[in-house]
Amino acid sequence: MRTPASKIISRDAMPEIRDALRIAGKTVVFTNGCFDILHSGHVEYLNFARNQGDALILGLNSDVSVCRAKGEGRPIVPEQDRSLVIAGLECVDYVVLFDEDEPAPLIGELIPDVLVKGADWAHYVSGREVVEAHGGKVVLAEMVQGRSSTNIIQRIIEVEKSEA
Repeated sequence: MRTPASKIISRDAMPEIRDALRIAGKTVVFTNGCFDILHSGHVEYLNFARNQGDALILGLNSDVSVCRAKGEGRPIVPEQDRSLVIAGLECVDYVVLFDEDEPAPLIGELIPDVLVKGADWAHYVSGREVVEAHGGKVVLAEMVQGRSSTNIIQRIIEVEKSEA
């Protein structure tokens, strides 16, 4: 069994890993996100994504891109810790960090067979064009209602305020 740290790859290594997977006849799946505070919705989503193919490569927003997307004070959990936690999940085969606001450049470098995004992104899936242009498909995953890192953070703030 591989260690979580061995599943965290550099962006430069990603195409070689993809090629090896394809030579082995594997279907490469990609998804991405911040995964700031891991919760059951994330786990269900990632298991769904993994079930769309043979190997799941996860693009993880770096700390700077999470801060731009979510605002000051985020992420709560730094990228090194988020990477190890996500890589520790059996359903995730590889984790690669990216700094951009959107994963389209990373997707363009990987060109996965399947791109998975949450159904809440149905209006716009970054990287859709490149995946479909190369014969791949985009799959939307239903989201678990009421589960989000933002909701968890709000709940912690409420508890802290009530105890103060």
